[in-house]
Amino acid sequence: MAKLEYLIIHCTATQEGREISREWIEQVHLVGRGWSQVGYSELIHLDGTIETLVEYNDDDMVDRWEVTNGARGMNYKSRHIVYAGGVTAERINGKFKPKDTRTEAQKKALEMYVKAHTTLHPNWKIAGHYHFAAKACPSFNVEEWLESIGVQDKNIYRK
Repeated sequence: MAKLEYLIIHCTATQEGREISREWIEQVHLVGRGWSQVGYSELIHLDGTIETLVEYNDDDMVDRWEVTNGARGMNYKSRHIVYAGGVTAERINGKFKPKDTRTEAQKKALEMYVKAHTTLHPNWKIAGHYHFAAKACPSFNVEEWLESIGVQDKNIYRK
């Protein structure tokens, strides 16, 4: 058990407009990668619905059963939330490229989640996955977005 210090925002790195499911995430993480737990606590669907993937309590501790595998070295002290999307709908030069594909509903849901949970956890820092790994995830500038929705500077992780 460790103190909850971070909320890390992720994207699923799936094509713009493509809905995904809990089962898809479980297949990728548990079967494909051989992890013992998925990488996220919650999934924000295209319509803004937030689905809990791993149950947790809202205290300031991360219990063993609450640990998800979202960012190596950070999991024991973090909660991870992911939105469906994060890359272009079409390949560009043979590859899908990072893109902020959040729908308006996903943006609203993420904003409400961040604000509600920051009230519960007033000392945590909110970061993008890119802060802890060489990735573009979640495909938008988390610091700028947090500032734009009025999150206090003390809660914004800056590397």
